[in-house]
Amino acid sequence: MAISRPVRRNSTITYVLAAILCIFFLYFFFADSTSLPSLPFAPRQLYHTKQAAQNALSPPSLPFIKPTKLGPDEIAPPPPVVHYRMNNVTTSSTPIENRETILILTPLARFYDSYWENLCKLTYPHDLISLGFIIPKGREGNLATQQLQDRIQKTQHPSNKDRFASITILRQDTEPIIPQAEHDRHALVVQKERRAAMSRARNSLLFTTLGPTTSWVLWLDSDIVETPPSLLQDLASHNKPIIVPNCFQRYYNKEEEEWSTRPYDFNSWQDSPTAQGLAEQMGPDEILLEGYAEMATYRSLMAYMADTTADPRAEVDLDGVGGTALLVKAEVHRDGAMFPPFPFYHLIETEGFAKMASRLGWRSFGLPNYFVYHYNE
Repeated sequence: MAISRPVRRNSTITYVLAAILCIFFLYFFFADSTSLPSLPFAPRQLYHTKQAAQNALSPPSLPFIKPTKLGPDEIAPPPPVVHYRMNNVTTSSTPIENRETILILTPLARFYDSYWENLCKLTYPHDLISLGFIIPKGREGNLATQQLQDRIQKTQHPSNKDRFASITILRQDTEPIIPQAEHDRHALVVQKERRAAMSRARNSLLFTTLGPTTSWVLWLDSDIVETPPSLLQDLASHNKPIIVPNCFQRYYNKEEEEWSTRPYDFNSWQDSPTAQGLAEQMGPDEILLEGYAEMATYRSLMAYMADTTADPRAEVDLDGVGGTALLVKAEVHRDGAMFPPFPFYHLIETEGFAKMASRLGWRSFGLPNYFVYHYNE
């Protein structure tokens, strides 16, 4: 049967309108991604990158560009509506190739030049690294802030092409209540109070700085002064939700008259029936601590699994983790895993974090033969 002319005309108009809508649809999804090459972040992750970076509401993990000063009669424009494509924020074993951003977070009570020098030697592209610090109130905190700012001023100078994407410094409104000398702060009697304070500091830093484009979070203590330059890509290459290297300390052995190494961080462990039995007998506000003779848990400590001749990529499952150099997929934190400042299954701070993450379905892993080194006081 022949088709009438009006019907053919309507079909043509329908096809034209459909084509226009299709073009508009494609432009809406892809135009912004292809027109924003000026910033180092993967453009697929967000719309309107330039506006996001220029506005005071920009997440701290994005580079912030100060806007030009307004005249006396000028009115500041309203903040832009910024859309983020969270599904495009990847965490993979090839983070450099995928331009994955890393947020390095450091609770800082004392500033060590060797910490900053080691940080600057990291070979992961610095334009993909954001830094965050939280510093306590008080004289020592003021000194650490000044020393940090002096180094930042040099590192972040416009003439330095290897500067970091952004740096955030938070100051706590309270002074540290725990002694900062290494021997005093590791005494058993102060651990619950000390680690609860550390948890609150870590959570404040995390919740303030974690941005929508962050792929990974590296918790790096301010007294970690030596790591492999490829630390970030080495840890991320395992593509694990939570992974921690073995933290050791270099020291001079007077008996053998030579430099040697010894384990430092005992918070990365595999649980034991003895520890579980102790927990069952504890009150609701009591916590288990590792590395103290007064509280023998007989857990398997990663610190004693080290073998300098074995494969540095060898992995072990962990039930507790230390925070000296801890790489976490940002989605683990976004899922709700934080550092409990209270007894959580009789665990607290980083060990409590591992337990909380496991309750959310995330496993923790350790690298017993891959080392970072702690400052020796």
